[in-house]
Amino acid sequence: MSSREAATADEAGAVGAVGTERLTRRQLLTETWLVLGVSLGASAIWSALSLVRKLTARVALNQQTTAMNSSVTPDRPWLDLTYQLVGIVLALVPVFLALHLLRRSRPDAHHEIGADLRRPGQDLLRGVLLAAAVGIPGLALYAGARALGLNTNVAAANLAAQWWTVPVLVLAAAQNAVLEEVVMVGYLFTRWRQAGWSVPLVIGLSALIRGSYHLYQGFGGFVGNIAMGLLFGWVYTRTRRVGPLVVAHTLLDVVAFVGYALLRDHVSWL
Repeated sequence: MSSREAATADEAGAVGAVGTERLTRRQLLTETWLVLGVSLGASAIWSALSLVRKLTARVALNQQTTAMNSSVTPDRPWLDLTYQLVGIVLALVPVFLALHLLRRSRPDAHHEIGADLRRPGQDLLRGVLLAAAVGIPGLALYAGARALGLNTNVAAANLAAQWWTVPVLVLAAAQNAVLEEVVMVGYLFTRWRQAGWSVPLVIGLSALIRGSYHLYQGFGGFVGNIAMGLLFGWVYTRTRRVGPLVVAHTLLDVVAFVGYALLRDHVSWL
């Protein structure tokens, strides 16, 4: 074997070692906190600060509005579209990071967590049922929280009216779903279980973090998303697939975003 061939063989061996590397419990937990720190964990911190700012304002919480999916340059539609698409793509980077880290221990990790298209019909059916189970109670909780002064008015879509408004809102909904379900469920459940944490602890902590990065909406959004996280976590432990969760989350956000955009000028309570 030549020296060049030997070097190539050594490199291949090194790659193989990475593909099957075993991390210590401390390394697993450190990795998860770092992933959260550059993604949804950071969102939870900013969200908590946003709630504090709203609570300390001179206006009642239910008299304040939380604007989502807003235009950046409404007077320049082409630039506004660029901003929206770039924001969607960059928000997915933590997803690829999480999958990359999982694949270092198991090359087929995306199949292991069900982040694939192997069972489209089953994922779609389960996702629709989950969306129905979450959507109606969630709407009632939002209305009740606002009536009690515990939630802001959530303006879910504030893009300028353009030909691309609805497609961008659908893409934003799908981005939210993929980011939250792959990171908060597929990735964290895998790593925390590998670290030796119990299933109830994993489900509960993941749901608590999910609720925390929705605190910017108020206490209704916090409680509602904890409940959603508990249900989604339980479903995942039974199916081992994030596919249905992504479908359900996408449908919920599409209805919220597109529905608001289409109905806000016609329904007084939105």
